[in-house]
Amino acid sequence: MYSRSWFKLSGLFAVNMNRLLVIFTKNPEAGRVKTRLARSVGEEKALEIYETLREHTATVTKGVDAKRMVYYSRFIPASDLFLTETFTPKIQQGDDLGERMFHAINSGFESGFHHIVLIGTDCYELSQEILNQAFSALEQCDAVVGPATDGGFYLIGLNRPLPELFLDRQWSTPDVLRETTTILQQLAIPCELLSELSDIDTFDDLKKSKLWPYQP
Repeated sequence: MYSRSWFKLSGLFAVNMNRLLVIFTKNPEAGRVKTRLARSVGEEKALEIYETLREHTATVTKGVDAKRMVYYSRFIPASDLFLTETFTPKIQQGDDLGERMFHAINSGFESGFHHIVLIGTDCYELSQEILNQAFSALEQCDAVVGPATDGGFYLIGLNRPLPELFLDRQWSTPDVLRETTTILQQLAIPCELLSELSDIDTFDDLKKSKLWPYQP
């Protein structure tokens, strides 16, 4: 009789074969992460906070019933909290954020996944429940978006590649979410919006979060 692990390795768990969770992370290096936050707290403290955010992301994603791939911004490090059997490491490819997200999502569809959710590592309010809601939404409609309070999104999920959502767009503006939902409407793609959550990018974001007052 075959063991449960054999079935997982053989791809016979339909949910795992159908679902892919893509996690975008920057390589944790002082001076290269949370640069807006670093203006107020310094580069080393900003790095500590980013590591806390990454640890939170790793924790809430471990229980999600999906294949999990972590895309590093520059290189795959020799050691890292995401380098476990739970996550498959990759490197982001593309000239801007939109190209990098599209490449990761499109690669997932080319690999045979049917429902793909992409998140970053900036949201301390993210939970396993929210991620499960996102995948459940993709059973009913072709797109799901998690709105961020700064006008962007902390999560996007799709059932098919939509380059219009990612290519030739301006990122890191307060209009990203509005433009994203407009594009989906123009393409007649049904979309579900999740709860609005906050990323931590600035000192004001930090003070409003559950990490405040920050204790390393």
